[in-house]
Amino acid sequence: MKFSRKKYSDETLQNLYAALLKPRMIEEKMLILLRQNKISKWFSGIGQEAISVGITAALDKDEYILPMHRNLGVFTGRDMPFDRLFAQWQGTMMGYTKGRDRSFHFGTNEHHIVGMISHLGPQNGVADGIALATKLKKENKVTVVFNGDGGTSQGDFHEAVNVAAVWDLPVIFVIENNGYGLSTPSSEQFRCKQFIDKAIGYGIQGVQVDGNNVLEIYDTVKNLAESLRKKPRPILLECMTFRMRGHEEASGTKYVPKKLMEEWAKKDPVENFEKYLLSEEIIDQKWIDALRKKIKKEIEDGLAVAFEESHPVADTEIELNDVYAPFIQSPLSFGVGLGVRSEKRFIDAISDGLRQSMEKHSNLVLMGQDIADYGGVFKITEGFVEKFGKERVRNTPLCEAAIVGSGLGLSIKGMKAMVEMQFADFVTEGFNQIINNLAKIHWRWGQAADVVVRMPTGAGTAAGPFHSQSNEAWFFHTPGLKIVYPSNPYDAKGLLCAALEDPNPYLYFEHKVLYRSMKDEIPDDYYTVEIGKAKLVSEGSDVSIITYGMGVHWAKEILQTLPEVNADVLDLRTLLPWDKDAVEQTVKKTGRVLVLHEDTLTGGIGAEISAWITEHCFRYLDAPVMRVASLDTAIPFAPTLENNFLAKGRFKGKIEELMKY
Repeated sequence: MKFSRKKYSDETLQNLYAALLKPRMIEEKMLILLRQNKISKWFSGIGQEAISVGITAALDKDEYILPMHRNLGVFTGRDMPFDRLFAQWQGTMMGYTKGRDRSFHFGTNEHHIVGMISHLGPQNGVADGIALATKLKKENKVTVVFNGDGGTSQGDFHEAVNVAAVWDLPVIFVIENNGYGLSTPSSEQFRCKQFIDKAIGYGIQGVQVDGNNVLEIYDTVKNLAESLRKKPRPILLECMTFRMRGHEEASGTKYVPKKLMEEWAKKDPVENFEKYLLSEEIIDQKWIDALRKKIKKEIEDGLAVAFEESHPVADTEIELNDVYAPFIQSPLSFGVGLGVRSEKRFIDAISDGLRQSMEKHSNLVLMGQDIADYGGVFKITEGFVEKFGKERVRNTPLCEAAIVGSGLGLSIKGMKAMVEMQFADFVTEGFNQIINNLAKIHWRWGQAADVVVRMPTGAGTAAGPFHSQSNEAWFFHTPGLKIVYPSNPYDAKGLLCAALEDPNPYLYFEHKVLYRSMKDEIPDDYYTVEIGKAKLVSEGSDVSIITYGMGVHWAKEILQTLPEVNADVLDLRTLLPWDKDAVEQTVKKTGRVLVLHEDTLTGGIGAEISAWITEHCFRYLDAPVMRVASLDTAIPFAPTLENNFLAKGRFKGKIEELMKY
């Protein structure tokens, strides 16, 4: 291995060696503790330390790094306190996740690190968002995100690199090419000879370095970072290295040919750099011994503190309270006769709320397919580019996962994001980011996900099974998300403005049929509707209809044909959290309940509400709780079949059945 110090001082080289030795010594200690059964699991980065150490040393301290589970050198390189780091691995309260997540699955804005989730690839989209924020704020900063060679097979990686290329984002996509994805060799992962060849396809620069040569990595990244700060753009950095231990310790390395292990053992990044420094008389053995003694003491002191703690005492209230970022809404509403009102269609109300939120929140960025000059497929953002510019109203490639991840990245940098799904059906492409990143991040390590995902939803337009789904129940089961679903123009504007104020992740469902068929007089000024509060849209004493979205209009229409039935119609408006108090009040009042929704019956939101009523309001019931929903099939294309699919046609018969009790 050849080292070229160039013009770097002795002190710089000594610091690099110390930074290399620190994670190596920690790992050696962890392997002992693992054998002693004092820690539960370990992902070793032995043999790959030079990449983490060289990159971290080359960056400014306030530039974000998104490491993986073999990048201990990033954490130690950012001077993270050992006691907290070790406590994190032990799952105690002193750790960064309060015992809720493992090893390196955490972030800390203090140290400008955003840790991984087990799905690996999603971190790349988050890096895009952080880099976008630095670019919009003109901070002249670089973001670095780590990938293993196996993880680059994921769609998230491709999407994020493509978005970064299109938007000229200052991201260095690091690929640690160690020849294996767990036990699967590279020959079974991809066909290209080297990853830098892939850069050509994205129209970006690819750079390959010796991943075991800390000086080469440090110098390369230092120069790349300086260049990217002046001229933002993505770089694909391939680091050739080898993992000398198993994917995790239980895996072993039996699948690796012995000769290959022996060859790479000769390229050990710590040993080779140490020999070089000794030969150049930059350090001596006495200096090394003193350094080792110092690091050993730091490790032992940190472990002593970490091991004093036991696992957290479970407190249900704390666990539930940490699901969402703290936020106290102060609804800003207008009573009848107050403020100037204009007649607006449902779609105009959404546009109005979005525009006024952009005016109110200068840090809000809109992202979606065709939303810029074209104004979106439904023209909700028409004219926004002229008013707010293309930096804040951004057309995106067809990369839903990367864009939702970018929204989270913006949030990490203190910004707000609105992501428009062209149709709610397409959210499946970004499902992982929503479920496993947005929803869990505050509970995991206290980071707010200030992202609203707008979802044009619903059937009734003969658009078939991929443009008509009602998929709110997919997300209703996920703690950490908030879900709103307006049924009228007033709520459409007020709920959207409220969602954009709140630093928590929202799914905002807007029914496409209501866009131009529903109109009402609503305030011209900015206002919000209280989240988690249902609304009684009509009153009666015979039966309670609990519904939302299009179901509100179906209920009102069908009830007009049943003059003998006096019904409460409760519009939930917010699905997560839903208004249990309002539900209980109407159940007490009528004793008969029918839950109506457009989504399919099995596993729908109505099932949860029905179960809750049965458990908590049984003594008030005069009849079984009934549900009306769409058929348990995909949504058919032909109008006749679609009408048969929808719940509306079965609503009247169900009311009549319920009234017989």
